[in-house]
Amino acid sequence: MALPLDPSNPPMEARPVHDLPEGERWRYEPKWDGFRCLAFRDGDSLELRSKSGQSLSRYFPDIVAALTRLEAPHFVLDGEIIIPIERRLSFEALQLRLHPAASRVKKLAAVHPARYVAFDLLVTADGRRLTDQPFTERRRALEAFLAGEGSHPAVRLSPSIADRAAALDWLDRFGGDIDGIIAKRADLPYLGGSRDGMQKYKPVQTADCVVGGFRYGKNTPVVGSLLLGLYDAAGLLHHVGFTATLPAKEKPALTRRLEQLIEPPGFTGRSPGGPSRWSTERTGEWQPLRPELVVEVRYDQVTDGRFRHGTTLLRWRPDKAPRQCGFDQLPAAAGAALDLLERSGCVRVAATGGKA
Repeated sequence: MALPLDPSNPPMEARPVHDLPEGERWRYEPKWDGFRCLAFRDGDSLELRSKSGQSLSRYFPDIVAALTRLEAPHFVLDGEIIIPIERRLSFEALQLRLHPAASRVKKLAAVHPARYVAFDLLVTADGRRLTDQPFTERRRALEAFLAGEGSHPAVRLSPSIADRAAALDWLDRFGGDIDGIIAKRADLPYLGGSRDGMQKYKPVQTADCVVGGFRYGKNTPVVGSLLLGLYDAAGLLHHVGFTATLPAKEKPALTRRLEQLIEPPGFTGRSPGGPSRWSTERTGEWQPLRPELVVEVRYDQVTDGRFRHGTTLLRWRPDKAPRQCGFDQLPAAAGAALDLLERSGCVRVAATGGKA
């Protein structure tokens, strides 16, 4: 039989909000730090699709194999691909999978296998389309679907709760591995391609960082970005990211100020300039600075002790000593996200099978 939903159908999107909505009509889930992925199975055929509609199957053969081992001959699942390393979720490991060489992908999959976290069921095992059903009905069907499959350690069920306070508590306990909370309307159908039924909340996160270096702007003699650093427990200054949100009118004076501080090495630990899959920052020439300047920046996500994206400059901190800028400002929750999956009080598919 042909699936009643094909891979060209777009997934639901989430509208960014500044506060998590509340009320009886909302259900809350962790926003996993992974790759959004829809899984389509029709008999022996299984296809993984990204949020943008690109195929992920060749990059995650371990997930293809895990979902193919499910007994259901047909289904469409909406979920997230994650890779835990030493019980922490690694976004960098996910990005490394996007490699053109199949042999490299196979090796990476063997060393650090991925897991699939399911949070919606769009087509059932008997080919029934659920997208017109409210989320409460789809969720009930998803729990029953996975509970009936038995033990599949690589396939997990994402927690979904109605308690807003408990969902916000996830951010405090598990914030190192989840980057926000997803709120879904319990009474709405699956609105593919729309943001009307789902919201995503990310708390504002800030850090005080040492300016350990800077880069000139492209084809200009004025500063383009500041290179940010944090001290570790051993007193080494590590490059953790950058900010390019500098007011244009302030750049000439700032450039003169920075040039007076140029002095190697700048960073005494991890330095900028090497190849990187976690940032879009240019990796050309950079100027090292004496570690005297401190800035407060706003950031969204941290991966392996670095800001994944460019940060937003909030203010200069002349009142803050550089040595006060340490990694202790960043969220740390070793293994906590996996604990949330393994110990949540809902149906799960895990090594032991059954209910949590």
